[in-house]
Amino acid sequence: MANELVRPGTAIAPHDRTILPTHPARRAVPDPPGRAPVLYSSLVRPALRILVAEPDPDSAEQLLRKLRRQGHRAEVVHTGDKALIEFPSADLVLLDLELPDVDGLEICRGIRAVSDVAIITVSERAEEIDCVLGLQAGSDDYLVKPYGFRELMARIDAVMRRIRPGAVRDRVIAHGRLLIDAGCREVRIGGQVVGVTRKEFDLLLLLASQPGTVISRQQIMSQIWQDVWSESTRTIDTHVSSLRSKLGSGSWIVTVRGVGFQLGTAPD
Repeated sequence: MANELVRPGTAIAPHDRTILPTHPARRAVPDPPGRAPVLYSSLVRPALRILVAEPDPDSAEQLLRKLRRQGHRAEVVHTGDKALIEFPSADLVLLDLELPDVDGLEICRGIRAVSDVAIITVSERAEEIDCVLGLQAGSDDYLVKPYGFRELMARIDAVMRRIRPGAVRDRVIAHGRLLIDAGCREVRIGGQVVGVTRKEFDLLLLLASQPGTVISRQQIMSQIWQDVWSESTRTIDTHVSSLRSKLGSGSWIVTVRGVGFQLGTAPD
C-alpha cells in the first residue's frame, strides 16, 4: 500500500503509514531573541568594511552587532562631519540622511564627488521625491525605515555586485592639457608633472570630478578640510591661488562670485 495512491478520506492502518523523510533545511526556525539571524547564501558573502552613519546610538549598536555577526567589519559615526573623515577606509557607507550637523544629501554628494564607494542612503522619508533626491545625490540605493535586516543584506549584495571596487583609485581624468591621475596622485600639464601638495591635489580632483559644476565653498571645506563650521574663506583662496600659479594659468579654476569654484579651461 505504501506504493499506491491513497484517495483523500481513506482510512490507513497504522502499519501501512509511510513515513516521508523531512527536509530540515527548509524549515523556518525562529532566531533566538535578541540575536541577529545568520543568513546563508549559495555564494560566500565577502567581508566588507562598512561605515554606518547613524545618529541614534542604540540603533547603531544593534546594527553593528548584526553586521559583525555576518562577518563584516562595521564601524559607526554619529555625525556627517565624522562620515566625511572616515569614508575613505570603507567599502560601503550606510548613510542615514537625518544627521544632526550636516544635511545627509550634502554628505552623499560630497562623498560621491571624489569616490566611487558604495552608498546606501537610509531615511524615514518614504515619498517618491525623497528617493529620487537620494539617488540623484549619488546614492546607489535608497532604503526606507523601518526595514528588515534580511532586506538590508540583500540590498548590500545587489549594490556590491554592480560596483567596481577601486574605480576611483585607478581613475585618470583628462581635461584638455590637464591630466589628473587619482591612483598615482599626480598632476600633469601638457605631459609635464606639476608638483602639488596633498590638499591642492584633493581640491583639484574635487573640481575635475564634476566638470561644469560649481562646487560651493561649504562643500569644499567639508570635503577637503572636514570642516563644516568654519566661515573663513582664506584657506580655500590661498590654495586656489597656489594651484593657479602652479598650473600656469588662472583660467584652470574659475571663481563664481558668492558661490564657489569650478574647473575651467586654459588657452593652448
